[in-house]
Amino acid sequence: MSQSVVLTGMVLTAMPVGDYDKRITILTKERGKITAFARGARRPNSQLLAGSNPFAFGEFELFEGKSAYNLSKASISNYFRELTEDLEAVCMGFYFLEFAEYFCQENNDEVEMLKLLYQSLRALESKTFNNELVRVIFELKAMAVNGEGPSVFSCMHCHSKDDLHKFSVQRGGIFCDECGRQIPGMYILDDTRYTLQYIIATDIKKLFSFTVSDEVLAELKRIMKEYLQVYVHHTFNSASFI
Repeated sequence: MSQSVVLTGMVLTAMPVGDYDKRITILTKERGKITAFARGARRPNSQLLAGSNPFAFGEFELFEGKSAYNLSKASISNYFRELTEDLEAVCMGFYFLEFAEYFCQENNDEVEMLKLLYQSLRALESKTFNNELVRVIFELKAMAVNGEGPSVFSCMHCHSKDDLHKFSVQRGGIFCDECGRQIPGMYILDDTRYTLQYIIATDIKKLFSFTVSDEVLAELKRIMKEYLQVYVHHTFNSASFI
């Protein structure tokens, strides 16, 4: 008889199976991304009804099968209800879930990605932050956590830390003014470079603690849009709704 396990995580996706069941994907702290079946979760009186929806964060009691888990109990500490009341924010939130679902793997250490996802959704709930800034922070930090972030702390050619203004998406990083003369790319503000460095280097819990000018945000958005086009060979369906 299989033993139950209790995992901490967040529901990324949920889809109907049969008449009353759900097939859900959960990003967990202990085992990375897992697939689980929630039997009877679509029945109106099911104890699993709310806990098997996207954004649900908490502890999940599951029985481990040969190819998937079976959810028996969910103790949810955050449903992100305020997020779901804002159309723009919830669309952004679904994009973050889809992004995490694409990058995360089963039985992989995804603790940092789970932290990033949780903190990013909390930032979306807050009226303090610009959602577009939250998006670029999430995208850049997610790429960095996944080991695919750009090199922004020194010139990629001469390793100088001065006069770093030329960002090349194709080369995956930044160049000083001298080395960047012959490198195709975009010139960026010092504040934009500082922001890139801060996002990559800072602990996730401290990420959402700053604002930027409209000019810096525009450069950050351009960088991440082009960067993802080059290094992420996937179309995120939810991004079309943002």
